[in-house]
Amino acid sequence: MALFNIRFVTTDNGGSYAREVAPEKHLIGKIFTQRIERHNLNLRIHIKRLARRTICYSRSMEIHEKLIGAYIEKHHYNPLES
Repeated sequence: MALFNIRFVTTDNGGSYAREVAPEKHLIGKIFTQRIERHNLNLRIHIKRLARRTICYSRSMEIHEKLIGAYIEKHHYNPLES
């Protein structure tokens, strides 16, 4: 986690997190995880390739990664353009 400078970790109070995450960086509760789960849902809805059964698919892993990277860049680093 030090490599990415992560300030805190939000979880649903799973036992494995308590062993791996320092208590001062560990935030527990639905209020913290709701936003993250909503974000993941939006990502799956907007990028149909991530859904399980769909006719949209990537022919190669490179295209798949580039598409996801472009989506994240547009919607998270340039919010005024989306």
